[in-house]
Amino acid sequence: MDLTGIGMTSMRTRERLISRLQQRGIKDEAVLEVMRNTPRHIFLDEALAHRAYEDSALPIGHNQTLSQPYIVAKMTELLVADGRPNKVLEVGTGSGYQSAVLAQLVDEVYSVERIRPLQQKARQRTQALKLYNIRFRHADGGLGWSEHGPFDAILSAAAPETVPEELTNQLAVGGRLVMPVGGDAQQLILIKRTAEGLEQDIVEPVNFVPLLSGTVG
Repeated sequence: MDLTGIGMTSMRTRERLISRLQQRGIKDEAVLEVMRNTPRHIFLDEALAHRAYEDSALPIGHNQTLSQPYIVAKMTELLVADGRPNKVLEVGTGSGYQSAVLAQLVDEVYSVERIRPLQQKARQRTQALKLYNIRFRHADGGLGWSEHGPFDAILSAAAPETVPEELTNQLAVGGRLVMPVGGDAQQLILIKRTAEGLEQDIVEPVNFVPLLSGTVG
């Protein structure tokens, strides 16, 4: 597994991506540094690796996608805006790229994926990067991982029609939940849990795969 990259996966190519993220409004230096140094190309099949540092979503099989770098950066920036969370729940491991980004910014990542082959690949990739603070579970992500809750932050890489109560119930007071919500017209939302209840803000329009129930494989 080539972690450094050459040609279209070189550090120079990565720097161009970081410049684009800054132009689009990503300001958190820690988030930008992690995305600069995380080899996105290893989270794709070899045939697509040369496109890894484009600011676009890319297919990873099983009708799933590797999220656009801008969206990964934006969601991560929103998640850590109040300081470094200790314990984060990730709904939808996918390729493992978002897991790898989070693992370098927070203490513990609990990542749930419903498609077993994706989860297995993600585990191999994050271990190759020596990221050992991620715990993986093959399960229905919409149900969260209650035995390890409450979480200081929750991030979802798939869009439910409405925010699942199972997830907000696992959010600690002072915690943040970032997820896409909706059917044909999706919005990225930020939910904060206060002592009084939940506060919700709409961030921007997005386009994610739907959050499906059940498991595969």
